[in-house]
Amino acid sequence: MKNIYIVLIVLGSLVTMAFTIDINKKDRSNFELSEEAIYEPIVVLELFTSQGCSSCPSADLLLQKVKKEYKEKVFALSYHVDYWNYIGWKDPFSKSEFTKKQRAYNIKFRNRSNYTPQLVVNGKEHFVGSSSAKMYGRINDYGQKKATNKINLNGASVDKNKVSFKYQVQGSLKNKMIRTLLVLDERTTQVKRGENRNRTLQNSNIVVAEKSVVLEESASTIEISIPKLVKPNDNLNLIVLVETKEYDIKAAAKQSLVR
Repeated sequence: MKNIYIVLIVLGSLVTMAFTIDINKKDRSNFELSEEAIYEPIVVLELFTSQGCSSCPSADLLLQKVKKEYKEKVFALSYHVDYWNYIGWKDPFSKSEFTKKQRAYNIKFRNRSNYTPQLVVNGKEHFVGSSSAKMYGRINDYGQKKATNKINLNGASVDKNKVSFKYQVQGSLKNKMIRTLLVLDERTTQVKRGENRNRTLQNSNIVVAEKSVVLEESASTIEISIPKLVKPNDNLNLIVLVETKEYDIKAAAKQSLVR
């Protein structure tokens, strides 16, 4: 009989321990979740556009407008796709890689095909980039959501045809990527053919180089090459994003580059 009592006491202790461990795990999990969202909100606007698309200039201008209005909060990016080039005007900023990037987003969104102008917000949703009401609405919405990571940039320097900088990321690195971009502030183009023939287009926030790597260290150094289309007198900006492998953007930072 004593042996039975001993067995029951031991079993009771084990159950209590397991229950306590489970509670601790849940408490720790809840703590980790609450600790994630402690950084200032960021709004990353990625516009997929083209000089060969007649409906794109209005979206280009809207993106530039909100960038000026929300200097600290908004990170504006213009990706020029290449599928409009067949009409007769080859967009000098277009790249097939940007078309593939747009396709990856649309697969994620379960959207049937690429289109321009398409605006993606924080990698999480999309709409027609010329829609002023949606643009301001989403800036307001995402501008109130705390970010789950923070990235600081230090010591950015330009050496001949490359940019080098140090970064430090706060928050979880698990399943994250770091995306480095060189962004041309502005360029004016005389379009001679295509849907915008005989128009003078002013494009801004133009992504001219991009590099993505797995985020394995909270602090390190990255280098990225400056493409030949960037002129010595161009204003060039560095924008660095932290994103998941599903393209959800978790942090952003930017810095002007002195050349």
